[in-house]
Amino acid sequence: MNVNPFRYGRDTLTAGTLLEMLDGKRHGIIDDKARKRIDVNKAAVEKIVADGKIVYGVNTGFGPLCNTLIGPEDTRLLQENILRSHSVGMGENIPEDVARLMMILKVHALAQGYSGINITTLERIIWFIDMHFTPVVPSQGSVGASGDLAPLSHLFLPLIGLGEVMVEGKITDTADVLKRHKLKPLNMEAKEGLALINGTQFMAAWGVRGLARMKNALDAADIIGAMTLEALAGSVKPFRPELHEIRPYEGTKLVARRLRTLLESSEILASHINCERVQDPYSLRCMPQVHGASRNAWSHLKDILSIEINAVTDNPVILDADNAISGGNFHGQPIAIPMDYAAIAAAELGNISDRRTYLLLEGKVEGLPKLLMKRIGINSGFMIPQYTSAALVSENKGLCFPASCDSIPTSLGQEDHVSMGSISARKLNKIIDNLENILSVEMVSAAQAFDFRRPLKSSPILEACHNMIREHIHHAEKDRVFAIDLNIGADLIKDGILVRTANEAANHSKIDLDGESHERFSLS
Repeated sequence: MNVNPFRYGRDTLTAGTLLEMLDGKRHGIIDDKARKRIDVNKAAVEKIVADGKIVYGVNTGFGPLCNTLIGPEDTRLLQENILRSHSVGMGENIPEDVARLMMILKVHALAQGYSGINITTLERIIWFIDMHFTPVVPSQGSVGASGDLAPLSHLFLPLIGLGEVMVEGKITDTADVLKRHKLKPLNMEAKEGLALINGTQFMAAWGVRGLARMKNALDAADIIGAMTLEALAGSVKPFRPELHEIRPYEGTKLVARRLRTLLESSEILASHINCERVQDPYSLRCMPQVHGASRNAWSHLKDILSIEINAVTDNPVILDADNAISGGNFHGQPIAIPMDYAAIAAAELGNISDRRTYLLLEGKVEGLPKLLMKRIGINSGFMIPQYTSAALVSENKGLCFPASCDSIPTSLGQEDHVSMGSISARKLNKIIDNLENILSVEMVSAAQAFDFRRPLKSSPILEACHNMIREHIHHAEKDRVFAIDLNIGADLIKDGILVRTANEAANHSKIDLDGESHERFSLS
């Protein structure tokens, strides 16, 4: 059952491993070495309490109450009260997968042995993970500094028998779940409540979710862009490797390589190899530069999140009984800025995609009818889907203001600079929601345009993608409710079916789409 378990607190977590754990393909455990380190650290906290040393959050109040001393008899109540008082989230609930990612990330951080956590507390969190009982967590309320206090408080209310959990798709009172399984709520011990809610796991979980989704969108954008270029009889010359070796950005080189590979052995491409067109519009010939810049932003976010998901973001950090450091590892700025950067990069993918869709509709390229339909006038053709694309592009532009540029003091000024990274993370995912729909408009339009290039065929990879699309969305001879087509297309993109089809076709032809850049631009 547990052939290759992930060892919490000991192994290095990658985004790919985290997603495997989320999907149940890999299991997490706490091994003996981690247990020993956790127990030693917990003993250090107990010694601090016994010796009467003043340590923030152990025997003091929180935030501006840091100078208020708490007696030993109230230590446990203090830790339970912090879960109650900080559960102030509002707005719609976050997706279950984000809440599960938060739990996995929190266990990994706490298991490193710097937080004074009790091993039984970690075991209870792992029980919730393994049982697929996912706490209900509101989406709003974190300012991204001093940790994601509100969402993490809601996440761990079930440990003390409060809050709600999702059980087989239904919201259920935690008390009922524990009673059904003959379990009692835990009693929080010194430092535990604070350890649970200090940290960047809300931001990081959304970040990893966005990282995986953006990777899929980047790959899909290359495929769809190549289809559009084929339909528009565009040139492959701007993708030559010699051009990109003299401006060698890694993302640009990768996209140029992918486009060359996606177009290899195309009859459509060969049919106009000697045409008189001097230049293609930017949205075609600059795909390596634009898609590549977005890939570089993605790569930067991946590097940053790789550090964050393996980091200790608690406060105070307990090195030993004599060294409890009240620092700022909980501050979200290191990941807030890269997530804002990635949000801009994702929005730009949608921006250039919309421009390519517009080119498909113009009717200026030989062989393609205006609005991609032969009989227009009585039919509007593909005119209005591009309106949707334009609206989503504009919405994304509005969402691109970096949340990390803002800060509103909290905690009576004690926490006077905050990252707003939770907003950066949620906003990144909202932009990707819109991006997937924008790419769907281009994909459906490109598939329609592809049909007018028959009987010529494209490359084996693009033919496989076009055939897959046609299995779900038929060629349009007249107007219909295009929202149905666009939503089907969006599902083909967001569920990874388009990218998987391209990869399978490439593997069948023994073609490597990514080459040497595979590791740099993968989730592993």
